[in-house]
Amino acid sequence: MTRPRFDFTISATDGKARTGVIAMQRGDIRTPAFMPVGTAATVKGMKPADVVGAGADIILGNTYHLMLRPGAERVARLGGLHAFSGWSKPILTDSGGYQVMSLADLTKRSEEGVSFKSHLDGTRHLLSPERSIEIQRLLGSNIVMAFDELVPTTSTHEVQAAAMERSMRWAKRSRAAFDSGEAHAENNAIFGIQQGALNEGFRKSSADALIDIGFDGYAVGGLAVGEGQEAMFGCLDFAPDQLPVDKPRYLMGVGKPDDIVGAVERGIDMFDCVMPTRSGRTGQAFTRTGPINIRNAKFAEDMGPLDPACPCPVCATWGRAYLHHLVRSGEMLGAMLMTEHNIWFYETLMADLRAAIASGTLTQFANDFRGVYARKSEGEPK
Repeated sequence: MTRPRFDFTISATDGKARTGVIAMQRGDIRTPAFMPVGTAATVKGMKPADVVGAGADIILGNTYHLMLRPGAERVARLGGLHAFSGWSKPILTDSGGYQVMSLADLTKRSEEGVSFKSHLDGTRHLLSPERSIEIQRLLGSNIVMAFDELVPTTSTHEVQAAAMERSMRWAKRSRAAFDSGEAHAENNAIFGIQQGALNEGFRKSSADALIDIGFDGYAVGGLAVGEGQEAMFGCLDFAPDQLPVDKPRYLMGVGKPDDIVGAVERGIDMFDCVMPTRSGRTGQAFTRTGPINIRNAKFAEDMGPLDPACPCPVCATWGRAYLHHLVRSGEMLGAMLMTEHNIWFYETLMADLRAAIASGTLTQFANDFRGVYARKSEGEPK
């Protein structure tokens, strides 16, 4: 039986929250879904089978980093990102726009795209909607993201409006470039990205423009860039409602566990964030009672698991004292085990959210979670 190119089915709702499945040729994505970030064709510190074992149905790859190293054309010659990395399930690739704005030197924006100097070797590149889509096609992406322009939420209304309007023009060009991809377009999907900072009117104009173009799914972009949880939730109180109810909604770059719980309550279906892997490499573990810093001396002789409620292999096998020793000694196994636990924590949280929505108990679950999860627990960066 031939699997669908892209099919989103909602099986249950609870308030604004939804649970369902995105069916694609490379497999099903259970929603709400968390996508571990594989910036450079790897979820840092983890083998693909272990990422699958943690419960992930899809990972994210990064257009900007992969275009610079090893190069999209090289990845294509080597069989695409799936064959190259050994990951067989769906891959979503971001457009590269965020990294161009945040990492590259000497950027110059124009209607054509963004020219920039590589942060690696200083070579100059132009990333346009057409080139971004071409790179994602060469990588073999299953969910391609439209190229957009991101500006800080603290920008003036004039700057925010201009960036949103340009992003919508780029979205139309991205859609046309994707559709020209023949076999790739026939077998994969493309998402548009809603912009407009925290302004409800700008967000509505952006959503209307994207719907007019037509996409397989829609992302809420431009958040989790320093505006704070209260402001982000304020935007999510209206932004997802402006997008089609029968399409997936993806909140880009989010986030902390309590951010995710609150966003699911507001109708978001997909997430990605570097936090579980980056935190693991720096000695931070996520637990149901909040993050802990395993480097702290109080864990030196603590034989208990990172999180007694966690089903992961790390918590079943090693105690905090051993992990404390590994991390303090700079042993690579420490970063690997901490990362594995964190990915399991995130994926278990998503499974629990899906179950709560299906049973109509999301509000109780979310309130119970917030009741024990301390946002500024010991060890979490303030």
